[in-house]
Amino acid sequence: MLTFLHTFEPQPIILQLGPLALRWYGLLMVTSMIAGLLIVLRFARQEKIKSDDVFDLAFYLIIFSLLGARLYAVLLELPYYLNNPFEIIAVWHGGLAIHGAIIAGGLTLLVYCRKKRQSFWQWADRLVVALPLGQAIGRWGNYFNQELFGKPTDLPWGIPISPVNRPVEYLTSPYFHPTFLYESLLNLLNVGLLLFLFPKLKQRSGVLAGLYLINYAVIRTLMESLRIDSTPLLFGVRWPIVASAVVIVLGAGLVVVRSLRSGQRLTLSSG
Repeated sequence: MLTFLHTFEPQPIILQLGPLALRWYGLLMVTSMIAGLLIVLRFARQEKIKSDDVFDLAFYLIIFSLLGARLYAVLLELPYYLNNPFEIIAVWHGGLAIHGAIIAGGLTLLVYCRKKRQSFWQWADRLVVALPLGQAIGRWGNYFNQELFGKPTDLPWGIPISPVNRPVEYLTSPYFHPTFLYESLLNLLNVGLLLFLFPKLKQRSGVLAGLYLINYAVIRTLMESLRIDSTPLLFGVRWPIVASAVVIVLGAGLVVVRSLRSGQRLTLSSG
């Protein structure tokens, strides 16, 4: 596969029929949603949860998470989108920010659970196992769009990028780090770890959600150290790194607080 990546220049369109185009980005996004849904349905069967409840929640999560991901991405590059307003709705060109999806998804889940009188943290733990699988699949859309790649590299798995998609300062560099592949593989490792921990942390609801936040924030920080796409800076630091640092702190706090609360409940119930 690495040899294939090195020699094949990806194209965003799978099939073109007149004005209609089937794009890899859209196909992979749909595939990622289905894959994540299958994991949650598996948990639902194990815990005797109605599949209709899963589909009901998934409907709202998909809609509002996508809206949140797009809104976040647009706000990060607001001057560009104000000058190119059509691009705001052109999601097939990319531009979905995971931090925005997590924020919007969390708020949607909170509203849903309050309305249905269900446990927010139990649902969060189920969903965060599915989320990195969707991310692992969805990142391949960036590959076919030739976007969000890393620095130039001479490594045998460097990917070719068309000159039109290269930053001006790297026009003479033909191969770049496949950050999409690195992040995809690390997210798969995250899925494996969370799946392994899920039954062990079942009585400590919310801890798994905190671990996901920490794990992904670390992954994203590593990727941002390689990426060369434009993004807002805060004191010279790429904004996604700053956001990831905040997420790590929040995730660690969540692990500690939920562990302590769960421990107290377990002690009280055992007494």
